[in-house]
Amino acid sequence: MTNAKNLLTDQQMQEFITNGFLILKTDFSEQFHKELLSQLNNVYQEEGNPGNNLLPRVKELQQVFDHPIVSGALTSVLGENYMLHAHRHGHFNNSAVPGKWHKDSYWGYNTIRHHRPWWAMVMYFPQDTPLELGPTGIMPGTQNHETRIFKEDEYEEEAKAFGAAGTFALIHYDIWHRSTANLKGTERYMLKFEFMRTQVPSAPSWAHQNEEWRTPDVSSLFHSHEMMWKDTWHWLRGESNVTSVDISQQALVEELTSEDNYVRTRAADELGRAGEKASQEVIQALAEAVKESYEPVALNAAYSLAKMGASGQQELLNILTNERVKAARHAAYGLQSDASTVLEDVTAALTHDKKEIVAYAAFVLGEQGRKAASASEALINALQHKEPLVRYTIVDALGIIQQPEKDVTAALAKCLKDEDVQVRFSAGLALIKLGPKAADAVPALVEALEDENRYVRAHALEALYYIGTPEAYQVLFHQLRNARWCTSTTPASTF
Repeated sequence: MTNAKNLLTDQQMQEFITNGFLILKTDFSEQFHKELLSQLNNVYQEEGNPGNNLLPRVKELQQVFDHPIVSGALTSVLGENYMLHAHRHGHFNNSAVPGKWHKDSYWGYNTIRHHRPWWAMVMYFPQDTPLELGPTGIMPGTQNHETRIFKEDEYEEEAKAFGAAGTFALIHYDIWHRSTANLKGTERYMLKFEFMRTQVPSAPSWAHQNEEWRTPDVSSLFHSHEMMWKDTWHWLRGESNVTSVDISQQALVEELTSEDNYVRTRAADELGRAGEKASQEVIQALAEAVKESYEPVALNAAYSLAKMGASGQQELLNILTNERVKAARHAAYGLQSDASTVLEDVTAALTHDKKEIVAYAAFVLGEQGRKAASASEALINALQHKEPLVRYTIVDALGIIQQPEKDVTAALAKCLKDEDVQVRFSAGLALIKLGPKAADAVPALVEALEDENRYVRAHALEALYYIGTPEAYQVLFHQLRNARWCTSTTPASTF
């Protein structure tokens, strides 16, 4: 094993963007996994599930995340300097009953989920995991569907992370997944770790060769989302992309009225190819489709409208501010793709009387990155909002926009003392993204190390690491020395 990262290829990245996951495998020796399993068995049988202390308790696991295949895959998807989150969990399963389909919360909390890969998970299997041992099941292409669009529990398209010891699933954080039935009745481990992107991409972070988007085999997906996928591809490459081609607009508009969900979803996606050549009839038809209850149609329509210039973005703005909350969410995902012509109006929506609309407006502004720096003052002022949903969404947005640096840093430092725990720990995550630019927040982060909530403390500690000044490191090392974990100390061997 070398120290060089094994970066993903263009094809693998395109598969991750479309399917929402990759199944990969490390090349550790059989002996490594034998010893790792022995350690896990001892800890789980003698001490119980170590929860968030899994990594320090089973120190061999760090070798997994240092492995070039694991670190290379994470770097490819999340960029350099990605963060290993403090929440991790070892799932211990011997149930013959499959688990329920679900999306993970954010360690017990909810937030506006990102379509672009800001978060990912690794699900690692330290033992041979054949199908009958109940590997994790993943529903391909569902990472950006808030709603469960599939009715049955069993589908041939379900992907299962089975294989020899060292197999792992790298998944988009928000994909629908479950545990499958363990028919052997013997225990199996699935070690779940979470990771966060800390930087807006400025260039590809994988083994990039060809800038052209090439859709992989998507036959296992319920629907295609070409406009969404291309948006993610170009965002990950550090660029925006708007193209216009000649298509049969009228025929596709007629398909938008079909009773077939598949036909409508495809038509909403195909119309996006028209770009700024789209007719007013197309724009109006897509605006109606954004209000649809069937989420894949609405999302495709929203992404398509965002690529149609000022007219399309104005329609999305109207839906964001004047329609019901569900439609506003769809519009927000379109505008996060491109809100360049309506930035002032999105900023004005921060004073809307509905908390959800204010939060969606903040989300949109954050996804524009530094192009939305003109909105920072309004965002900071809106931190006085009474609703935590609004405040922690603004905190997340400020962590991405980052300008003006001193004002943003001061506002985020103040949020470390917010009455709501999610606002506090979100402030820590935002300061991580600022890195050295947030040096003025060190005193506030030192205080946050004494917070009653474990994730506020953890994020404050990580922020000190990413800030990286001598002052930050001095505090960091002092804290870590005092909290040093001895992996040899157990209830059976206390000294």
